[in-house]
Amino acid sequence: MTIPELYKIFKSCTGVATDSRKIRGGELFFALKGENFDGNRFALTALEAGAGYAVIDSNSETAGQMYEMNQETKSRLIPVEDTLKALQDLARWHRSMSFVGGKPITVIGLTGTNGKTTTKELVRAVLSVRYNVTATEGNLNNSIGVPLSLLKIDEKSEMAVIEMGASHPGDIKELVSVCLPNFGLITNVGKAHLLGFGSFEGVKKAKGELYDYLQRTADKAFINADNPDLCKMAEERPDLQLIPYGLDLQGASVLPVDESHPYLRIRLKDGQSTINTHLIGNYNADNVMAALAVGKYFGVGLADAVKAVEDYIPGNNRSQLLRTENNTLIIDAYNANPTSMSAALENFGKINAPCKTLMLGDMLELGDDSVAEHVKILEKVKGLNADTAFFVGNEFGKAAGMLQGSMSGTADNGIKMKFFRTSEELADHIAANPVKNNTILIKGSRGTRMEMVIGKL
Repeated sequence: MTIPELYKIFKSCTGVATDSRKIRGGELFFALKGENFDGNRFALTALEAGAGYAVIDSNSETAGQMYEMNQETKSRLIPVEDTLKALQDLARWHRSMSFVGGKPITVIGLTGTNGKTTTKELVRAVLSVRYNVTATEGNLNNSIGVPLSLLKIDEKSEMAVIEMGASHPGDIKELVSVCLPNFGLITNVGKAHLLGFGSFEGVKKAKGELYDYLQRTADKAFINADNPDLCKMAEERPDLQLIPYGLDLQGASVLPVDESHPYLRIRLKDGQSTINTHLIGNYNADNVMAALAVGKYFGVGLADAVKAVEDYIPGNNRSQLLRTENNTLIIDAYNANPTSMSAALENFGKINAPCKTLMLGDMLELGDDSVAEHVKILEKVKGLNADTAFFVGNEFGKAAGMLQGSMSGTADNGIKMKFFRTSEELADHIAANPVKNNTILIKGSRGTRMEMVIGKL
């Protein structure tokens, strides 16, 4: 079956699904395969649940049994060589067939080491002042999530903001070939997924695949002109068209953080406009400036853009502040890498509070650099004005062994340090030894599940 033929079927369906348990009726089901699952086994289940059609692998057991099926069931099964490729090809075709005012819809492709999802949400909020925006939901930013996001573009959509994640070389190249962005934005580049990228240079090369694409298509990139790594990457692509932004470039400044003003505040150049966000962490200032730059380029007035940023409230354990009955929590526990962990610690160090506690989980997927990077974080913690630090995970345990030969103790500046294998163990410890009247930073990679401790605080 050709993609145009599949597209006609897609247009007759109510949407796309990849989970047979979430069928509501009329969807086009894609039987995707992964390391631990095979959607082909559930294609018939999806049809029975009400899916209109099911796209299956032609070499699957389900496809091999089609000759035994009744004509009605057989007519709703669509065998293809590769279901993931078919999903991506369909999304690319849909993106190419989506028009606004007779012109192809504008797609902004967004990637980076840190801040992708927050920046995407801020850009969505600002652009939504003027446009009907379709954007990546949550962090559906991989080879499956990107096409699913594109396929949500409908006749009401005027712009699309598509987040793209990467953990290996070539990932961004693959994703831009699906979403075909008119504009691009790399939030930053840092040390993350080193197990897949091999080195920081590997990270820059991989993220730079977005710049490579925009250079070839003569499209434009929003760039943080204050970021030397991004500027160097742009210089290496002399034909890349740039739309610069940045705190220093635009004469803006971050205002001090204190107990009365725990959230990020930015004073703009005119000295009159102050942006009062609901974001925790000065490192989010670049994300805010990116959203304002995108809004300005697409005709959103400054006052409206500022209000959209101020109204945005983060969720999903990203840059959140939560006041419980006993403590003030700074929750940034969705993910972590050396760059974002260092930024979070630097920001926490600037907060004036009588009692400060750190709860940090391992930074995963760092390969051979893992222990060394965790040692650096322990050294940074020793220099903070905090009272207690709890660490979760084997990597922090190994790093502590290298530094002090034990799994607990007191740093030179008086910070009490204690190590746990899992977040569950830390949660149990807190339950038995309640923490009260503290300002607490909670951060770690997704796999450490640091959110487990929140309910105990």
